Amino acid sequence: MLRRFWPWLAAAALVAGFLARSIEVRTDGDPRPVGGADDVAALAQRDDLNVLFILIDTLRADRLGAWGYERDTSPTLDRLASTGIRLSRHLAQSSWTKCSMASLWSSLHPPRSGVTRFDHVLPSEARLPAEILRDAGYRTASVYRNGWVAPNFGFSQGFEVYHRPAPRSLLPSERRERPGLRVDSTDTSAVESAIAFLRAYADQRWLLYLHLMDVHEYVYDEASAVFGPSYSDVYDQAILRINRVLDPLVQQVWRDRSLAARTLIVVASDHGEAFLERGQEGHARNVYPEVTEIPLVIALPFRLEPGIAIRERTQNVDVWPTLLALLGLPPLEPSDGRSLLPEILAAARREPEAEPDAPRSAFAYLDRSWGQAGQAARPQVAVARGEQRLVLSRSPEAREELFDRRGDRLETRDVSAEQPEIALALRSEAESYLAAKPPWDESVPRVELDEMELNQLRALGYSLP
Repeated sequence: MLRRFWPWLAAAALVAGFLARSIEVRTDGDPRPVGGADDVAALAQRDDLNVLFILIDTLRADRLGAWGYERDTSPTLDRLASTGIRLSRHLAQSSWTKCSMASLWSSLHPPRSGVTRFDHVLPSEARLPAEILRDAGYRTASVYRNGWVAPNFGFSQGFEVYHRPAPRSLLPSERRERPGLRVDSTDTSAVESAIAFLRAYADQRWLLYLHLMDVHEYVYDEASAVFGPSYSDVYDQAILRINRVLDPLVQQVWRDRSLAARTLIVVASDHGEAFLERGQEGHARNVYPEVTEIPLVIALPFRLEPGIAIRERTQNVDVWPTLLALLGLPPLEPSDGRSLLPEILAAARREPEAEPDAPRSAFAYLDRSWGQAGQAARPQVAVARGEQRLVLSRSPEAREELFDRRGDRLETRDVSAEQPEIALALRSEAESYLAAKPPWDESVPRVELDEMELNQLRALGYSLP
């Protein structure tokens, strides 16, 4: 009897397994197929891919579960990371939005992009990723909420639509606890606009860039008020809230199996936030790790099971060289970044992670006079290589600090006297970095801001003339 019916029993077992898997997919809400290294490599040959690029302003990496945080602040991002690519040691190029975003979009370090002051503009000579995608046939759109990436600063290059949502009052359930900030809208409106875009253009190729601000503005709601009343607690609550705000957008992509199988979802940040690690709160004052160590997650049109983590030091200037390589599109030129596709493919093949012959250095920069008209530059640069980080401060006071993460996770103890050779080598790199010049034929253009524009930026908590 068993010999007679075993083929049917085996078929029934396979069907039961398939149904169980289907139920699991529906419960998780993720309909993407499972893929591997060959599928990653094949992305460059496809002509049907979309990019949903989500920038969460002021998001530091160590406040997310995927980076080991003990609080459950980031369920949506953790889910994307668990079946995607997580860049685990990723550095922003500045702790101030405009300088950082100019580097992210141009793939040039701040001394080379030239965008280091409040009135600097990305020049039209800079060929940005949106221009490359637009020329390749993509529809390009942005919904942004931070005035530092407004069109008058050059960030709209290549976008067919570059939209800032109209202000609206906070809902009764929404709160913010950050003095000096005026919140005139929330990311809910930006996400609603993004969902409307997806419904209208689901059948076309597109790049959609969202720049979200609720974490920067410490916006949370009653459902997210679970951690406490301190600034640090409220910041965590804002992260939890933005994860919940983003979830309908992710589900909108995943609701359509065809759209899910064609869309890369990228989650990035421009800088972090300080909480008295060195006696200060906020950002845009220095380039220490709490304001420059940020997350980067790339969710592919298929699931990697398990997801992969790139542990080599990476930085925001690498983001678009990597994405363009994944998409099979022309590279940015000139570029200070590099494609991380070889490391991604090696990790997807589950190859043993090899120590690089020479650890790559990553840089962060801030002109501490960025918001002061007529003031001389006061540059500060960080050079992170391996477990060490040198922070070199210039005019008016010269200061040099070397930190070693081994045994000093927060990097608060200066060991330059104990490791003089490393300090000397990193100082030499910092000096060369500061001496770099932009590739543009003309000087970096400036824009004159009217009082309304200045007030909008002051409302974010920045001191401006």
